[in-house]
Amino acid sequence: MKSLLLSLVCLGSLSLFAQQGITDTSSVIVHKDPRVDLLIKKQAEINEETTRNARKVARGFRLLVVNTNNREEAISAKTKLYQYFPELKSYLIYQSPYFKLKAGNFKEKKDAENYQQRLNKVFPKGVFIMSDLIEVKPEKDNEEIKPTP
Repeated sequence: MKSLLLSLVCLGSLSLFAQQGITDTSSVIVHKDPRVDLLIKKQAEINEETTRNARKVARGFRLLVVNTNNREEAISAKTKLYQYFPELKSYLIYQSPYFKLKAGNFKEKKDAENYQQRLNKVFPKGVFIMSDLIEVKPEKDNEEIKPTP
């Protein structure tokens, strides 16, 4: 039994000595297709256009439609806003203890005033124009291909 145990220990130590003879090269050679870099660059451009530039922020105006501490009232006002003005983007914000319903992304105050008059008919308590940070859609480069004569 002792001889079996001694032979196992000797074999284990031999394998440890064998690993010391291997030289460690701390460099790796990677062979890659140069088209991979082009794909990565193209995907980065797509990501930049669809995510980061999708919502640029600028100074502008929004309409404060409802300012209440009743959540149900704020949600029903948002539903009513969607029904009558589906083109306006609405923002339901909770700032304790009030729910604020804001609508629109207006660059010019004149545009906000036009919608304010229309919204006052639907929301008789009053709609107010607020200066706010608005979302601005990125302007696409309108590069049209001109036909050659």
